[in-house]
Amino acid sequence: MAGKRIPKSRTAYGEELKAQREAAGLTQEKLSEMVIMSRTHIAHIEAGRRRPSSDDARRLDQVLGTGGVLTRFLPTLDGKLIADHFEQVALLEQEAMMIREYAATLVPGLLQTEAYARAVFGAFFPPKSSEHCDNVIGTRLKRAKILDTADPPVLWQLLDEAVLRRPVGGPAVMAAQLRHIAELGARERVRMHVLPFSVGAHPLLESGLMLLCFDDDPPLAYVEGLYTGALYDDPAMVRNGQTAYALALSDAMSHADSLGLIKTVAEEYEDEAR
Repeated sequence: MAGKRIPKSRTAYGEELKAQREAAGLTQEKLSEMVIMSRTHIAHIEAGRRRPSSDDARRLDQVLGTGGVLTRFLPTLDGKLIADHFEQVALLEQEAMMIREYAATLVPGLLQTEAYARAVFGAFFPPKSSEHCDNVIGTRLKRAKILDTADPPVLWQLLDEAVLRRPVGGPAVMAAQLRHIAELGARERVRMHVLPFSVGAHPLLESGLMLLCFDDDPPLAYVEGLYTGALYDDPAMVRNGQTAYALALSDAMSHADSLGLIKTVAEEYEDEAR
């Protein structure tokens, strides 16, 4: 990515993959066909611009006959702190120049306060220890620091009204959380849009969606569900996600009206908490 430092671990991994591929006498195109992965994705991995998922690494090992080297060599975030299906996304959002996200039920991770995040993780099943929750919450809050850098990504958040109305953690926690969202929404590079209940059905109703755009690389789409998530670089899939987002956004409240509603609901929670 232009202007972004590629971690040495990913550069080394890419060099190892390239060496194994060439030793097998395969082009990127041929390898992509054999592992059912786009050639562009393989090129990005070899250049260190993408971190392969655990599943990517297993398939590469199987096709190249490397005896598990590419899986063992895989650079990792702490899998106990970030879900396996989100590891790569957590890295990519640090490199993105623009992030567009739709949240159906919960405040997105980049916007969460510590108290709200603690309430979310406290509801997990099976239950986690207090120490584990502390570590996971710390990791989530660190992700949000990209919004405080000198050159933060442009951030568009499309929030279903359910995100505002579900009292996660109780009225006091929700009031503080919504005030935090309103403060972020006042920043120049951040836009908040609420999709009201009155819209009814819309193209993003069934799942969460994150669209990632980069300075020098193709855009990506990440779709998440319960205990799972999928990152797509296929142009058709990404376009479909972008179109669905645009359609839903067209039915949303304006940025100014959305911030007004967010503040109003925060006041309602504050009154309830008194």
